[in-house]
Amino acid sequence: MPLEEQPSALIRYLSKMKGSGRSPLKVNGKDALTGLIGGFLTILSLVWLTDVTNATWLMAPFGASCVLVFGVWNAPLSQPRNVIGGHFLSGLIGLTMYHLFGNQPWSIALAVGLAIMVMLVTKTTHPPAGADPIVVMLGGYGWSYLVAPVLIGAVLIVALGLIINNLRSARQYPTFWF
Repeated sequence: MPLEEQPSALIRYLSKMKGSGRSPLKVNGKDALTGLIGGFLTILSLVWLTDVTNATWLMAPFGASCVLVFGVWNAPLSQPRNVIGGHFLSGLIGLTMYHLFGNQPWSIALAVGLAIMVMLVTKTTHPPAGADPIVVMLGGYGWSYLVAPVLIGAVLIVALGLIINNLRSARQYPTFWF
């Protein structure tokens, strides 16, 4: 092909973004119902704990964790190692950055980038946990936030995931622990 007929690098780059095919996702009524029940009971439990203890047990990323644990329970990023490890490490990074540098725009951005890197390196990648540094730093939380709600909340999500997902004969959760 003559040089003038070859698409430019920009055109080739942009053409990658058009996608191809259709969504491979399938609709399954039983999975949707399990997601409803699992998400409802998990978030209700965290809200109830918040009400009866006067401690914060709920944070927004836990809603997204419920989508993974109850919606795509067999995906690698939904497994206990990822849910618990991802939230713990990301929360730890957020708290460390906050206590060292405050909640400056650059420190929040760096904390999220570091959380992504550390989750990838430790094989604990859990996308909802990528928001933990933002929550921690914008909220100005202390070190106890790492235990409650971050760690205990993540453990509760996994515990309810074990109970609810395994009630269905077609599911086995987790697919791995380590």
